[in-house]
Amino acid sequence: MASPLKIVNARIVDGTGRAPVSGGVVLADEQGDLVYAGPAQGAPCTDEGIRVMDVAGRTVLPGFIDCHVHFGMESGRELGTRFAADPTVETFRTAERLRRTLHAGVTTARDLGGLPAGFRTSVTDGLIEGPRLHTAVRIIGHTGGHADFTTPSGIDVSGGVGEIADTVDEVRKAVRRLLRDGADVIKLCATGGMGSPHDQPEDEGLTVDEIRTVVDEVRRHGGRPVAAHAQGTAGILNAIRGGVTSIEHGYGLDAEARELAGERDVFVVPTLSTVFDGIDKSTMAPYHYAKKMRWSGITKENISAAIADGLRIAMGTDAAICPHGQNLRELTHLVSLGMSPMDAIAAGTRVAAELLGLDERLGTLEPGKAADIVVCDGDPVADISLLADPTHIRCVIQQGVVRKNTLTE
Repeated sequence: MASPLKIVNARIVDGTGRAPVSGGVVLADEQGDLVYAGPAQGAPCTDEGIRVMDVAGRTVLPGFIDCHVHFGMESGRELGTRFAADPTVETFRTAERLRRTLHAGVTTARDLGGLPAGFRTSVTDGLIEGPRLHTAVRIIGHTGGHADFTTPSGIDVSGGVGEIADTVDEVRKAVRRLLRDGADVIKLCATGGMGSPHDQPEDEGLTVDEIRTVVDEVRRHGGRPVAAHAQGTAGILNAIRGGVTSIEHGYGLDAEARELAGERDVFVVPTLSTVFDGIDKSTMAPYHYAKKMRWSGITKENISAAIADGLRIAMGTDAAICPHGQNLRELTHLVSLGMSPMDAIAAGTRVAAELLGLDERLGTLEPGKAADIVVCDGDPVADISLLADPTHIRCVIQQGVVRKNTLTE
């Protein structure tokens, strides 16, 4: 449970984009909400009944948000192993991945396919430790498309990751099934993909009419974000025109697509870790490796241009394609393509919270928001790579509860 907490001697990077505050103080109350974050001279003068944590000049930031993960899978393991594995063991492996990710500084995450809603409930109820979760449950796609991992013998080796729909009516029913099963976000495939055996990233997935149907059906049921797996240019344009909330991957985000995304205020989640960290010929199917090699340069060029164009970019790693628990490496990749360190931090905090519709409670260190806090060695504004190494994440606090603390080591 949360208890009153006072962090002192902190360099505060609050996620708003404001300049860091040296010698700062952060206060959280017994509900795990922030009361104050700012200069020491302006802090309330009370230490009675409060745990005081002296971070000795280290940097205090908002808890990070990874908008694109797959906790039900693991990097280096082909998806077919999920089908063959013992489900009880897989449940505990998933719980370990959740904890590893939390300890890397990610206090909130969005799973975009393969994670049942029960894991969200288990985190909320305190049965397991992990980031607070939004989950898509399954992924809507066409027969033979990115969400279809059916073998020639008719076995779905993904273990039910895909929600197959081939017409407007089937798409509408698919959305209803996902909402029934507890989806916080609907994910659809607007293109083919890298890891799917039957298609190419430039192939189109759902049609514009089918994408509009997804968006409309979600609207009819109270509204949720709609995330589009979209890699090739044609499918990216279809997704934006269909009204999605975010473009996931965006590898083919050319000038026309970038202009349209900017006009419609669509978020982009580039998942650069899959390009920088997710290519290992020894562990990948040949078709997967060939696609990655063909697209990696195009991706870097287009995402660099998206950064320069000022699109709304939120952090997402596609963890499972790249390793879990190294999520904040994504920030170094954003910076390598031209984003400033402060903007990269915002992409993983404030902008990510806006994408998930959680910005009233998360994403910045401001009074009234949840006390999701990360303490990092050094100054990540000067050296963003500090965040990439989980050993530099010395303390992780989630809703006022200390989940990791190595400050005394």
